[in-house]
Amino acid sequence: MKSVKRNVLLNPGPATTTDTVKFAQVVPDICPREEEFAGLMKGLRADLLKVVHAPADQYTSVLFCGSGTINIDICINSLIPEGKKILVVNNGAYNSRAVEVCEMYHIPCIDLKFSVFEQPKLDLVEKALQDNPDIAVVYCCHHETGTGVLNPIREIGALAHKYDAIFISDTTSSLGMIPLDVVKDNVDFCMASAQKGLMAMSGLSFIIGRTDIIKASKNYPTRSYYCNLYLQYEYFEKTGEMHFTPPVQTIYATIQALKEYFAEGEEAKFARHHAVYEAIRKGVENLGLQTVIDRKIESGLVVSVKYPDSPNWDFKKVHDYCYERGFTIYPGKISTTNTFRLCALGAINVNDIKDFFVVLKEALQHYNIIV
Repeated sequence: MKSVKRNVLLNPGPATTTDTVKFAQVVPDICPREEEFAGLMKGLRADLLKVVHAPADQYTSVLFCGSGTINIDICINSLIPEGKKILVVNNGAYNSRAVEVCEMYHIPCIDLKFSVFEQPKLDLVEKALQDNPDIAVVYCCHHETGTGVLNPIREIGALAHKYDAIFISDTTSSLGMIPLDVVKDNVDFCMASAQKGLMAMSGLSFIIGRTDIIKASKNYPTRSYYCNLYLQYEYFEKTGEMHFTPPVQTIYATIQALKEYFAEGEEAKFARHHAVYEAIRKGVENLGLQTVIDRKIESGLVVSVKYPDSPNWDFKKVHDYCYERGFTIYPGKISTTNTFRLCALGAINVNDIKDFFVVLKEALQHYNIIV
């Protein structure tokens, strides 16, 4: 097998992939309506349940063609009953994206805002539920990728269930990295895309959720044709196929990525990501750079680094210097503070991070950036 030039992606996805995942896409052409391909998707759907310890008699997984945002759209437009509200527990850019989806579909939404630098306050979440008995769905991102804050979804999910609501969590940038047990963590629906924690390719997204609720949603308002959870689930159950053309090669890559996920093991994989995170933290500290999130509430996957207070700082120049040498850094998503992000996703290790900080230090010296 040939090797491919390896870039170390420190952006929050797509992530650095193994050559074996890359080359899994090089397969004979196949019509996705063949029984052989339907069998591959059936196995993939079953394996996705195992990643989050979802019991197969209660949960199912539904595949979609698109980026991670398609999952937010699908869950929100498909799972809100007539005359009910959704409570979005909002402390960052990706929870705000859920609010925007609600606005586009004209779905009644309570936007419960918190600081992007903090975890949500559970007493205020409970008060919102007490004051609004028509809330049917509570929504919160597990890992706010824009900042690196890890939200207490187990506790939020417990509050949702206490007040007879279902709980949806956007786990796009945590699934497959931070161990998740949907039953223990009170998650009725979670979501991700293949190119993040599973370290596969872009183009395939999936929702893992309770089968009984998906079936009940058949009678909810239908707000989308392509992005309807029940319609896609029903089509899979009847035919074994996606309703519309799937991303064939990406599915092959994801199947290979899952083989590698299970071979590495859940705990070992998280330990590797966390070691990379610690190496990032150490490298940032050694350079004298400042971070903006209290590490006590960080996920262990993303570090938000404040721009140096130097007149010579230019993110694009530093980005390009690193990029030309095989390392990608990424802008932050905090509207009040200029930051860039360094992420511990993908098939990378501590030595990659050590090599990166050699390059970053060179970039700062090259442009005479004093930190």
